Amino acid sequence: MSEAVMNLRSRGGRRATSWILAAIGLAIIIVAPLIGLYPVFLMKLMCFALFACAFNLMLGYVGLLSFGHAAFFGMGAYVAGHAVKVWGVTTVLGIFGGAVVAGIMGLVFGAIAIRQKGIYFAMITLALAQMVYFFCLQAPFTHGEDGIQGIPRGTILGLVDLRNSLAMYYFVAAIFLAGFLVVYRTIHSPFGQTLKGIRENEARMVSLGYPVARFKVLAFTISATLTGLAGATKAIVFQTATLTDVHWHMSGEVVLMTLIGGMGTIFGPVVGAGIIITLQNYLATMGSWVTVVMGTIFVICVLTFRRGVVGEILARLK
Repeated sequence: MSEAVMNLRSRGGRRATSWILAAIGLAIIIVAPLIGLYPVFLMKLMCFALFACAFNLMLGYVGLLSFGHAAFFGMGAYVAGHAVKVWGVTTVLGIFGGAVVAGIMGLVFGAIAIRQKGIYFAMITLALAQMVYFFCLQAPFTHGEDGIQGIPRGTILGLVDLRNSLAMYYFVAAIFLAGFLVVYRTIHSPFGQTLKGIRENEARMVSLGYPVARFKVLAFTISATLTGLAGATKAIVFQTATLTDVHWHMSGEVVLMTLIGGMGTIFGPVVGAGIIITLQNYLATMGSWVTVVMGTIFVICVLTFRRGVVGEILARLK
């Protein structure tokens, strides 16, 4: 009886901690641009934090390492940029279109790759992403190495002018919070618990009658859709979509963010994205040495924080 009470108290404590952290995070998002922090930097951080959260859904909760998520990020950016600039659709509709196209790609890629495991799954996703990269290099609407430049930010319902940095910031913040909420609800739903079961013991889940392949494809599709949403939003923020967005280096960056922050934790990818984006911003003057510095930091973090920053903090609080 006492053990049950202790478990309930422990769960209640963790839930209270989560709500407190969420409230603090929301407060920081609201006041950050008002206390002198650069809005464009904050918007970039939120875009990549959403990207990392979407990726963590696959790596941290399904246990599948994808090296192809840059394909969804970059294609979301290209579709949104082309739709807004060339077709003249609204900003919201353009971002929505980029997310939908990325989700359809995720459904197809998932159906192809999901039956493989480990390094085979990673290599298939990398190969598919490289196919998308070469498609973007040759396709007329992407403008090859020049990319899509001068994407207009537009307005929201003709009322809010997104050319204003503060208005654009809160628009991006709303998208990030909506995407984060989707990830949170997915993880804490029966579907999310099933994904954790697949990660821990796939053979047992199959023996219990769960359609494991279908669950994996659905998780991959959700992850790809949110990744496309992040890429589309980033394209509107920076008014450009280039081959950098779809390059395999982008897939490597999101792996780095997730591992440093703490895979399998809800706030880990956000922290990891914050660390990497901040380092890139403040070490930009070092040129190509940025890669060396970030690689060194990654090695140190893996050796000293095996669970990631957030993972280690949570482990010490238990």
